[in-house]
Amino acid sequence: MTHLPDLSAADLAALLASRLCHDIISPVGAVQAGLELLDEMPNDPEAMALVRRSTQSAVAKLQFARIAYGSSGSTVAQIDMGDAKTVAEGFMSFEKAELHWEGQRAYVPKNVAKLVLNLIVIANASVPRGRTVTVRVEELEPRLRINLTASGKPLRVPATFRALLGGETMAEPIDAHGVQQYYTLLLARECGATITLAQEGETAVFSVERD
Repeated sequence: MTHLPDLSAADLAALLASRLCHDIISPVGAVQAGLELLDEMPNDPEAMALVRRSTQSAVAKLQFARIAYGSSGSTVAQIDMGDAKTVAEGFMSFEKAELHWEGQRAYVPKNVAKLVLNLIVIANASVPRGRTVTVRVEELEPRLRINLTASGKPLRVPATFRALLGGETMAEPIDAHGVQQYYTLLLARECGATITLAQEGETAVFSVERD
């Protein structure tokens, strides 16, 4: 099991809130800009399109975050992997990489679904110029076998994730940029799962396993 630096519950909550605000501020700011343009030019089609798309982006990000970071019900609830797939598709529809999701639909412990969604964020960040992120749900019960593949050029798996996964001593404390990667590995620990990373050429494979 990967050793993680100590982070208090209060600090984790504050950093995740900061991360969420960072993700949402861009589309919300674009909505505001579009509304200001509409004040100057009522019924302008470009301003209307900006408001519409930015609103859709903000909603998709919030729906994704509700499951990926939030409680989304009680702390012991299960989540339909089909619902996780739906919010992931909504989130990725505003990103550069295309999402492909293969595998069974079933109710799983909440942290399993959250783990997959958070790995999608990391896989997507690994191919900043886009191509594909593929989720393969191979087995959910009794064993857990899920693979995520990020393909693109340049391939840049976040340095903080690689360091945390490798158990390296962090030179700096976890901040709002690295907290999502920390949270991903924390979820894996809560699930009793192991994450491995294999990189070759333009491809990175994130494997989740639990016996």
